[in-house]
Amino acid sequence: MDSAAPRFALSRFIEDIRAVVPVAGRALDVDRLPDGRTTLVFRVIEDGRTADVSVAGPRTRALFKHATGVARAVMVRFKPGWSAPLLGVSAHALTDRTVLLEDLWGRSGGDLGGELLAAPSLQDVMDRLTRALALRARQTFEPASGPLARHAVRLLEAGEVRVESVAARLGVTARHLRRAFTESVGIGPKDFARTVRLQRAVRWAATSKDWARIAADAGYYDQAHLIAEFQQLVGLTPGAFLKRAGDRGVRVAAGDVAATWHD
Repeated sequence: MDSAAPRFALSRFIEDIRAVVPVAGRALDVDRLPDGRTTLVFRVIEDGRTADVSVAGPRTRALFKHATGVARAVMVRFKPGWSAPLLGVSAHALTDRTVLLEDLWGRSGGDLGGELLAAPSLQDVMDRLTRALALRARQTFEPASGPLARHAVRLLEAGEVRVESVAARLGVTARHLRRAFTESVGIGPKDFARTVRLQRAVRWAATSKDWARIAADAGYYDQAHLIAEFQQLVGLTPGAFLKRAGDRGVRVAAGDVAATWHD
């Protein structure tokens, strides 16, 4: 395992690592919007003596969770289409689910929580997690749908909106693309395109309240289309969501958490 770790670059598979510490005395408010991503979550329970590792699959609808008893957590978000070869299960099997890693990996998944809990710093947490994923990657194989789905992801995130056009550019049928996308990303390409628009609108709404302009720039037909799709995917109007997001728990930068990893 040790000899494999230096050749295994975790950055190839992940796009974000976030260390989270709730405000003292408060629960952790977690807002998960649909984005076609699978996330591995390491949590330290409030007493500091126990921990667990779970996997949150891609969402088709937003999830608002009020998590109590969490002292700190590390969230590792995989790039779309990369979770399957590392976790050993199709992305579709995790859609709209959160499962313990032990349920996917068996005993080694359960033991990983204790190994990460014993890590003295955030860097050590990531080093131990990298070794565990490197070993798992050697024991599994990537489905043939993976490269095709990831290529389609890049096209959709670059602005292509029609699934048929993406399929034609990749030289496959729309039906074949949907199967590949569902297996490796967890949702269909049409649903993924909707999450791309949603994420763009959320990012731009952080600095602008011109909803007509945001709708046009994000790829919606008009402002009414944005509001209707936002309510369908999130369950809130854009304004209500932004108001709620402003009252979430504090998220601390990774470097800050590493300096105070143990109480």
